[in-house]
Amino acid sequence: MRPVPRPGAHRVVVLALDGVYPFELGIPHRVLGSAEGRYEVRSASVDGRPVRTDSDLTVTPGHGPEVLAEADTVVIPPYAVAAASAAAADPRALAALARVRPGTRLVSICTGAFLLAAAGLLDGRRATTHWALADHFRELFPQVELDAGVLFVDHGDVLTSAGAASGVDVCLHLVREDHGSEVANQVARCCVVPPYRDGGQAQYIEQPLPPASTSGTGPTRDWALGRLGQPLSLDEMAAHAAMSTRTFARRFREETGLSPGRWLTRQRLRRAQHLLESSDLPVERVAHEVGFATATSLRRHLAAQAGVAPSAYRRTFRASA
Repeated sequence: MRPVPRPGAHRVVVLALDGVYPFELGIPHRVLGSAEGRYEVRSASVDGRPVRTDSDLTVTPGHGPEVLAEADTVVIPPYAVAAASAAAADPRALAALARVRPGTRLVSICTGAFLLAAAGLLDGRRATTHWALADHFRELFPQVELDAGVLFVDHGDVLTSAGAASGVDVCLHLVREDHGSEVANQVARCCVVPPYRDGGQAQYIEQPLPPASTSGTGPTRDWALGRLGQPLSLDEMAAHAAMSTRTFARRFREETGLSPGRWLTRQRLRRAQHLLESSDLPVERVAHEVGFATATSLRRHLAAQAGVAPSAYRRTFRASA
């Protein structure tokens, strides 16, 4: 049974467009709806009428576009994109989107980014969509900095995500940002999905197979995750993968969308955030446990990512939990 939304629950509206994909349409309801009543999730169509999906069924959202004006977050799930529909978005969809209040968080899944881009909401910003549509997107919206190698991009007020299951990733990210990793982990367990998927969609892009003698960097990433508290150099990681440093760095970026150094920093920050939320360890000990040389280094990296000091982060997310 889905919990009844709590008083003052965060209001989420999922806008179903003509040709919507049923699987992704249900993701916000399933993921956010599993957060013990912290979100009130409703769906709407651009005119209050039933919506034809890209499959052999039709869905009837419970609301019309008027509920968009009440939303705290609006999610645009993917819909079938043809050359004509992508170049010129449905005027009804643009009119519905215009009802959204300033400051409302906008989230797209897969081709939902085409609507946000058509509305001018991604101009000058980094964004993502399904890798298979990346060239088409770039051709239509050259003013958007498209990154087809990541699972999602978060600007705070606007988030875009890649195809299909990345909708789960971005919704779990919303829970993590709003309520901390412990709640996000609980939601992930409820939905029987991993709380975080390492790497980006670059690992799913169709590419020529590497020579049979070449190993991937996955085993080395697993090895490094078990040693985050130790100094790890690029040379050591390359040696573990039995590759030259240059080859390892290139393969690593192809598979994860990140350099080895950025990936290590991200994993250390994620581990540090978990410790700040779930333990009473001093900041200096947290920094040591996750492999930062000093507490100052941890403070600098966390401030760059989250805009807060470790102590402030701990207070915020301990209170949320």
